[in-house]
Amino acid sequence: MSKPIIYQMLPRLWGVPNPTPKVGGTLSENGSGHFSSIDTPTFKYLHTLGVSHIWYTGIIRHATATSTGGCVPSSPQWVKGNAGSPYSITDYFDVNPYLADDPEKRMEEFEDLVKRTHEAGFKVIIDFVPNHVARDYGAFSPRPIVDGRDANGHPVLGALDDTSVHWKSENDFFYYPGEELVLPVDAPEGTEPYREFPAKASGNCYTPSPSVNDWYDTVKINYCDYRTETWEKMLEVVLFWASKGVDGFRCDMVELVPEEFCRWLISKVKRRYPDIIFIAEVYEKHLYDKYVHQTGFDYLYDKSGLYDALHDIVRNNCSDALVPTEEWQSTLRITWNWQFLGGLQPYMLNFLENHDEQRIASDYFAGDTRKTYAALTVALLMNTAPMMIYFGQEVGERAMDEEGFSGADGRTSIFDWWNPEAVSHLWGFIHGQDTLSEGEQATLAKYRELTSLASSDPVIKEGLTYDLCYCNYSSPGFDRERHFAFLRSSAGETLLIVANFSGKDAEMEISIPPHAFQWLGIKQTLSLNTSTPVKVKVPAYDGTIVSL
Repeated sequence: MSKPIIYQMLPRLWGVPNPTPKVGGTLSENGSGHFSSIDTPTFKYLHTLGVSHIWYTGIIRHATATSTGGCVPSSPQWVKGNAGSPYSITDYFDVNPYLADDPEKRMEEFEDLVKRTHEAGFKVIIDFVPNHVARDYGAFSPRPIVDGRDANGHPVLGALDDTSVHWKSENDFFYYPGEELVLPVDAPEGTEPYREFPAKASGNCYTPSPSVNDWYDTVKINYCDYRTETWEKMLEVVLFWASKGVDGFRCDMVELVPEEFCRWLISKVKRRYPDIIFIAEVYEKHLYDKYVHQTGFDYLYDKSGLYDALHDIVRNNCSDALVPTEEWQSTLRITWNWQFLGGLQPYMLNFLENHDEQRIASDYFAGDTRKTYAALTVALLMNTAPMMIYFGQEVGERAMDEEGFSGADGRTSIFDWWNPEAVSHLWGFIHGQDTLSEGEQATLAKYRELTSLASSDPVIKEGLTYDLCYCNYSSPGFDRERHFAFLRSSAGETLLIVANFSGKDAEMEISIPPHAFQWLGIKQTLSLNTSTPVKVKVPAYDGTIVSL
């Protein structure tokens, strides 16, 4: 048994040849990574991080404003950024031409990437976006379209819809008969305004007039009846990519599609591909149990649980000076979260970053990656749940660039052609160049140390966990609001792990109660017992691991 470590990578931004991209630049000006950029040195590097799965984000063909790189542009009035969002899908059965060295052979190049990834010892994950597609979905599907299917025999959503009604069980989309779409942004100067008549409902709202904060570059898919043709079409999508060798799907915004559909889909797919995994992006904690035990997802984002807790704890302790702490900002929340999860814990996907969240080293999170090592220690080592690392996180990518559509918001843009600075340094480093700064090297060394432990040590991969905080609130040196201590134990080996979220070095004495010995099935010895506290020194913002 191994602890999955998932590496999320946006191929568009991996191996970009231009080191000095232009703000708001085009594909021709700024360049893009390719399938071929994910090469042997990349795979060798990922092995040093203990990675087991690679999530290739932004593979399926999406709307873009560019006309180069084999792309056909969608309307720049609703495409977000020059590159466009990977979640505004134009063809579920195609890959992005700009990712290929030869756009005409893009599917063959993707298939080769899957093959190379498997030969290197990794599993492949891609996105499945079930809730919405681009406003012009199907516009670039191979012609002719006959009886709702393109020249390759794939279904084209909306091709057979009755647009004279708002809703119909046979329709793939929702319509507003007699009403024209009113977009919240104007067409760029010199371009034709986009016209959609009748208007279709956008991905996150039922209105012909979406706001600027809505997903106005997408249209919502209709699942409002049981076992419709739409369900069957979406099943075809997943089976298509599974047949290409894809090992898993990160399923976007599943709370916006019926749970019955997800359960039906997963059951159908796993009958043919029993080892395939489904990861759900979910936010409502009270729905976790349903999505695991009733729907059948293998893993769920623990965004509203551990991620939010660690985010608030780190943000509260970013200053070197100790400041008053509210309970929701304290390490007490880590305990509350695992208590809430109970037996669901192994199904969670832990993470500190992804494409939606702000980079931990950004000014909007910790401001310094060295202040997040305590959070990394907890997220990676506290339980057997898988861990996700977002590309560049391990060298402290700050994402404080103003790329164009995406401003300096602490997030790596998914809308622009760009080359993130630390990611560029990392690319050079793994290809034999001296490009990492001392700080980036130190961060990478810390990640490698902890991911190596997580991916290789049986105690971390499969051992039991025991939270020691409740019995150490009055222990010398232990701060119940800024420290977190726990045991991991398996097959006669026990580790004491202590995380210090504060800006001050700490020395503490950690007591181990009788119940811990009983729960973990370990015996007391002269050096390890209920009467002798374990003395531990933990650097500021860091973690310490003691073998007992």
